[in-house]
Amino acid sequence: MKNILHTSNIQSLKKIYQGKVRDIYEVDDESILIISTDRVSVFDVVLPTPIPQKGVILNDVSNFWFDRFSHLTENHISSKSINSLKITNEEFDQIEGRAVIAKKLNALPIESIVRSYLIGSGYSDYLSKGSICDIDLPENLKIASKLPNLIFTPSSKAEIGYHDINISFKKMSEIIGSDLSEKVKNISIKIFESADQYLKEKNIILADTKFEFGMNENGNLVLMDELLTSDSSRFWISDTYEEGISPASLDKQFIRDYVKSISWNDTMPPPELPEDIVEKTSEKYKELRKILIN
Repeated sequence: MKNILHTSNIQSLKKIYQGKVRDIYEVDDESILIISTDRVSVFDVVLPTPIPQKGVILNDVSNFWFDRFSHLTENHISSKSINSLKITNEEFDQIEGRAVIAKKLNALPIESIVRSYLIGSGYSDYLSKGSICDIDLPENLKIASKLPNLIFTPSSKAEIGYHDINISFKKMSEIIGSDLSEKVKNISIKIFESADQYLKEKNIILADTKFEFGMNENGNLVLMDELLTSDSSRFWISDTYEEGISPASLDKQFIRDYVKSISWNDTMPPPELPEDIVEKTSEKYKELRKILIN
């Protein structure tokens, strides 16, 4: 199908990296082409079944947020136009609506996670230790409980097929330095708080999200990769939220719940997704874009 892109094939440019979702090509010494494919990953494993138009939606949503928060921090979006690329018409067709030219950066080796509710790996850590990333939490919290305060819970960045690991702020500081860690934490919380306020007006709960940052050639911190998408965040529908259950969402939790229901244990080979799961997931991604941008 024309509206599905599992893996890009841009022969006119040099591919320098293929992530779980994004394919990256070198444009020149200063910039890269980032293509959001329709691949989907759960528990850090790429599934064989793509979600049609998912990459276009991720691109739209990220660009919306990057623009909205450009006053808070520099981001990776380049001033160069996609139309300036020296690629074929067929290659333009591949990337249409799903690509950006971004600045080359040195990515930080951590993921910056902010949580407002107890869910996912944070909930698993809480059940086993009563804390997340060495942050002690009250007793008797349930799945999807509102946390007393926002918490910043970084993780290590694993290779594809391996799991990211939640780490303490102290460990993060040992990896990238204490001053830079404080900057990352502060800007992450600022963006989260601003997005949370905007989403509340749309009757959406922002439960948690992941940010990624890099450093430019001048040593400045730059927001990169994707921003507040259904891949990197949990968005819950306010009207149906209930503590103690996994809430109705507009993100890929639907796929996580499915693969757990068939007792997949996060190992290879990953399962194919049935057509109804693909369709329902696609609807959730489209609904979030509609709520945000329209």
